[in-house]
Formats: sequence, structure tokens, C-alpha cells
Amino acid sequence: CSGRSCSPPFILTEPLGSGTYATVYKAYRKRDTREVVAIKCVNKRSLNRASVENLLTEIEILKTIRHPNIVELKDFQWDSDHIYLIMEFCAGGDLSRFIRTRRMLPEKVARVFLQQLACALKFLHDHNISHLDLKPQNILLSAPENPQLKLADFGFAQYMSPWDEKHVLRGSPLYMAPEMVCRQHYDARVDLWSVGVILYEALFGKPPFASRSFAELEEKIRSDRAVELPSRPQLSLECRDLLGQLLERDPRKRISFESFFAHPFVDMEHVPGPESLGKATDLVVEAVRKDQEGDAAAAFSLYRKALEYFVPALHYESDVRRKEAIRAKVRQYISRAEELKVLVTSSNKNLLEKGNPARELLKEMAKDKPRLCAALEVASAAIAKEEEGRDDSDALELYQQSLGELLLLLAGELGLRPGRHPQHPACPAPLLRALAPPASKSCSLESLLTGC
Repeated sequence: CSGRSCSPPFILTEPLGSGTYATVYKAYRKRDTREVVAIKCVNKRSLNRASVENLLTEIEILKTIRHPNIVELKDFQWDSDHIYLIMEFCAGGDLSRFIRTRRMLPEKVARVFLQQLACALKFLHDHNISHLDLKPQNILLSAPENPQLKLADFGFAQYMSPWDEKHVLRGSPLYMAPEMVCRQHYDARVDLWSVGVILYEALFGKPPFASRSFAELEEKIRSDRAVELPSRPQLSLECRDLLGQLLERDPRKRISFESFFAHPFVDMEHVPGPESLGKATDLVVEAVRKDQEGDAAAAFSLYRKALEYFVPALHYESDVRRKEAIRAKVRQYISRAEELKVLVTSSNKNLLEKGNPARELLKEMAKDKPRLCAALEVASAAIAKEEEGRDDSDALELYQQSLGELLLLLAGELGLRPGRHPQHPACPAPLLRALAPPASKSCSLESLLTGC
């Protein structure tokens, strides 16, 4: 674009970024609403055959798709020298700058962005579209505060069904799947590798193959060594599991799109959306009914599930007054859930004090077997520790001690050597039932939003 003006309806202001053959400007309409937009100005003279194909593909794809987590193409125009893509303006900059200014993101924040990226990818996957250039610089944020993620720059995107394979080098090497760098055949799963690199960078502050030169980068990517995750910061097991499956070098072993969308860390079910409040309300209605019937355990469980939908409902709601009204209701439900938790915990402790008939029978049968009797006592201590709700790690350690001893005894009864397992073990169901912890265990207030 020459000067400060583009086509008649728009006035260009500052440049937002530039590439090989295009510069993106912030702009606004001259009349009426003075709507702010981003205009991608493509210099026709700088285009080669490949870049023309990329541009046409980008226009074709963006013309046909509409999704809240994908940057909208509002219009496109041209003159003798330039092609203009008039895009939705994102005031929050890109994810790369967002991460850089914070050094690294807390797991909860990274998870919210991942969920929104997953929503965009699910939409593209359903339309057989692969982005092929996923990186933080191509992920825009709608606003500086409470930003919504917007996937952008579809210059390398392709229509690809799950079974299609390509071998053309596309994308940015730092975020590129090994099979692409090695110029092997690849398919849509290269986008999942890129998601893993982006998540890694968000959590640890730099991508896994950060290098000083392209040669060093290529060597790291071509290596057969598994991608190691730093021990700090501490991450949830679900988060580490997903990272490991995304950053699998062998595309045949890499997580599939279906498994990615279903992964508990992605948790697509609780992504903020227009239906979140309705789902929460339905569960609350059922919780109130169970509460009135005197079923404290069921009511507590339903309130907890409702809160798992209220949190995304609050994230989704933009109206300040409505958001505060939802918060007020949530406080009431948390208060009632806390009361029910006390009732349920008290009930469980009473049951524990009265004794479990199956457990008592086992103790009676174990009188002449000191090792079995001791293992059962450790299991009882584990259950008591769990009911206290102070430190789950102590309870887990006791459970492991008890079960380890019981498995050794069971192997002895079945005539097995240590380390061997029977083909069809006759695992005594009464033993498992007797050792099982109560169905409704104690749960902290913080756990109400994430599950007990």
C-alpha cells in the first residue's frame, strides 16, 4: 500500500506486521461506524506462483468459514498493484507477545487458550482443513483483557482429509513436525505436533527445540530422542500426559485428533460457550430436587457438577450485570454444597465407626494369618486418613503398602513366583469390595470446581 490510504472506504494507521509479500495495517472505515479492521496489503509484484496459490487458498478458506476462534475475513478487494484482505481486528496482539511479556503462563491460563485453540481445530478438522503453520505468532488475541483466542494466517492451509498425505515443506521450522522437516510424507497430524510445541512454550517459556541456528534446530528435530519435559514448573499429570502424546516424533504413535479432543486436559465439554449456563442450571434444578428429598450425597455431587459448568459460563458472559448475578447464585450454591459436604463426610465417618461387615469378616478369617491381618489394618488406616481429607498422599502411600502386601500374599496362595501373573487370576471380589473406600469422600472447597 502506498501512503496512508488504501481503497476509498478505509484509512490506514500503523502497521501491525509484515511478511515476505504482505504488510498488515490497522485501519478504520471513513464513514458511519468507523469500524476498526486489519487490512492485509499484498503487493502483486512480489508474488511468485506458490505465493499466489497460498493467497488464493487463504481467501477461499476464510470466505467459507465462520467461527468465534478464527479470525474473520470481512471482505477482499484489489487494484492494479495490490490485493487487500479486510480482516477482523484483534487488539490483544498475538500469543507470542502475550507469553513473552509474562515469561511463561500458569497451567490454568494455558489450558483456557488450549481449549479455544482446540475448538478452532475441531471446526477445521470437521471441514477437512489443516492449518499447517500453527505457531504463537499466528494466534491472535481479541483484547488485552480477558482475551479470546483467534486463529489467523491461513496462507499455508490446505483442504486435507484424514487420509491425505503431502510432502511439500510448509510452515515455520521451530513449530514444524519432524516428518515435515525430514521431508517425509505427512498428514493432518502435523498440526497436533505444532499444538504440542505451542503448549510447551506457553508452560515453560520457550519451545522444546529452541536453537541458535537452523543447523542446530534441524539436528534436534531429526534426533530420535524423546522430547523431555522440565520438572519445573509443576504440572498436573493430565497436562504432562497430553504434552507427551502431542510431542511424539512418530506420527503413527502421536495422539489422534479424536483422542486429542476427548483428552481430559482439553476437556471440550466444559469449554465456555452459550450452552454452559443452561447445562449448569439444569444440574442445579436436579440438585435442589435431590436436596429436598434428603439425598445429601446425590445433591452434593450434582452441585459440584453444576459448578463445573458455571465457571465456563462466567468466562463466556460478557455483560457485567449478568456476570455478577451469576456469581451471586454460584456463591449460594457453593455455600449449600459446603453444608452438604459436612453432612456426607459425617455420615461416612459414622459408617466407618460402625464397621464394614465384609471387612470385619475378613479380619475374622485372617486371625491365624498375621501378615494378612496387618495388611488389612494398614488398609483401614488408609481409609481413615482419606476421610480426614488433610493429605491424600499419606492415604495413597498406605493404600500402596496394603495392596502390595496383599498381592504378595495372593501370589503365594496361587503358587506364583514374584513378578508372575496368572493368566486368569481369580481375584476375590469380597476382598476388593472390603478394601474399597467409601463412594462419597471428603472434598475441599477448591476441589468443587475441579472434581473431588
